[in-house]
Amino acid sequence: MPASAASVAPPRALAPARARPRTKRRRFQVTPLGLLGWLFLAFLLLFTVVPMAWMVSTSLKSEFAAIQQPPVWIPSEPSLDQYTRLLSPAGETGRQFLTYLRNSVWVSLATTVIGLVVAVPAAYAFSRFTFPGRDMLFFSVLVRNMFPAVVFLIPLFILMRRMNLYGSQWSLILTYLTFGLPLSIWLLKGFYDNIPPELERAARIDGATRFQAFRLIVLPLSAPGLVATAIYAFIQGWNEYVYARTFITDESKMTMPVGLEKFFTEYASNWPGLMAASFIMSVPVVVLFLLLQRYFVQALTEGAVKH
Repeated sequence: MPASAASVAPPRALAPARARPRTKRRRFQVTPLGLLGWLFLAFLLLFTVVPMAWMVSTSLKSEFAAIQQPPVWIPSEPSLDQYTRLLSPAGETGRQFLTYLRNSVWVSLATTVIGLVVAVPAAYAFSRFTFPGRDMLFFSVLVRNMFPAVVFLIPLFILMRRMNLYGSQWSLILTYLTFGLPLSIWLLKGFYDNIPPELERAARIDGATRFQAFRLIVLPLSAPGLVATAIYAFIQGWNEYVYARTFITDESKMTMPVGLEKFFTEYASNWPGLMAASFIMSVPVVVLFLLLQRYFVQALTEGAVKH
């Protein structure tokens, strides 16, 4: 046998492949702190859902069943008469309610649109430009939020009378803008700060103007911030009562929060009608939030990462 053949070692048997270790499924362990958190969340859920459920239940009752003792959660004979009266333009109650609803929609939308038109360039200027007194001016914008809204009631009342706006809905729109603009500018500036300026510089190198770079680059990236700001401004104008009650005297120009007073009289109160009107008043805000929930949640988490 040749030496070369004798030196060849026999082939080794292949080692069996090792089986992958099975990953152990983590069992759900309830810690005392976690249980306390779940209980707190359940309390918050009940705190939110129970009043809404009672409001809907009362709106389906008759006026007598709404005040009976002990109270009943589920009405024995539910009825939609209150909703029919409120949403029917044939009756006087329906015409008044629809007028209040239309006024609230107009005032809230006008406040939201005008507020965004003013807050967007103002926040962009604070974020991108450097000018003397910028920081002091930016922080002074929030000075108004340090005081309650009632403090400005008399000065704004005098101002609206001298401007011949007392009794008009524009007095409410301008007033809501003074309250909503500071926080809107503050929120939007935070979003613009998180957008890298290099994106705008690249667009300007390609031939875009500053306005084109802002419109094509910055605005789409700041869409969650715009949505969050719009929701905040809309809800503020939709729910405001004190200034609407003070500045508006004509019933045809009143908004929904003031119009709800019509369900209270000197001798009786229409609780089912009030609950039905309150439920209808809450529907636009809930629908708006559900439609824009994705953008709103993204707006809340956008500032968590620093670009």
